Amino acid sequence: MESPLLLFPQLNISASKDKSYYKVMKPAHKEETDKASKPGAKQKRNRLSLLLQKTEFQEDDHLGKPANLKKAASVSPEEAVKWGESFDKLLSQKDGLDAFTKFLKTEFSEENIEFWIACEDYKKSKTTHELLRKAKSIYETFIQKDAPKEVNLDFHTKEVTSQNIKQPITTTFDAAQSTVYKLMEQDSYPRFLRSDLYLNLVKGRNPSRPAMRRRSRSFTVNDFQDVRSDFTIW
Repeated sequence: MESPLLLFPQLNISASKDKSYYKVMKPAHKEETDKASKPGAKQKRNRLSLLLQKTEFQEDDHLGKPANLKKAASVSPEEAVKWGESFDKLLSQKDGLDAFTKFLKTEFSEENIEFWIACEDYKKSKTTHELLRKAKSIYETFIQKDAPKEVNLDFHTKEVTSQNIKQPITTTFDAAQSTVYKLMEQDSYPRFLRSDLYLNLVKGRNPSRPAMRRRSRSFTVNDFQDVRSDFTIW
């Protein structure tokens, strides 16, 4: 019996041609697929633009909150300069007191200014009952041993205050308040005047906004590799 190849020579030739055609067409099809899967230069430029816009928007949304801008706008450079004239002048201004409190929080010593404010409020008490209630609260919060916001007092001042608390009057905390005031005036106040928070206010800048923004922070290594090869065609 003759071979099928001899009986159907055309079938064999056609099959060979199809096989050869398939071999030729397959790489071409793969090349087109790969080409279609890779973004063009225009797509990469658009991606870069979106990355920059997204980063800028996120930073503006975080740094430019209305509350921050309103707070910065409420303090003029001229007003901030006056705070540097004396510690008393700083504490006499609400915005100055707020700024100093914010600074002390960065140093984890806000208990000092909170105690001073509590003492100022205590001296405004109008009844004996109010004096007793506030004196007890101040003593338990700031004076007694292991108080949650214990202030740094010398032994003598602490003992005098502990004795006075038994029969509180408007001057019960005067010695302790004076000690804490001097501590802040001699230690914390000079550092506040050198701080970025204060210097930015003097220069009229929002203390919560850095002078320069680095918009490239959101880039990853892969993002940069995707677009850098096309910089030369821009």
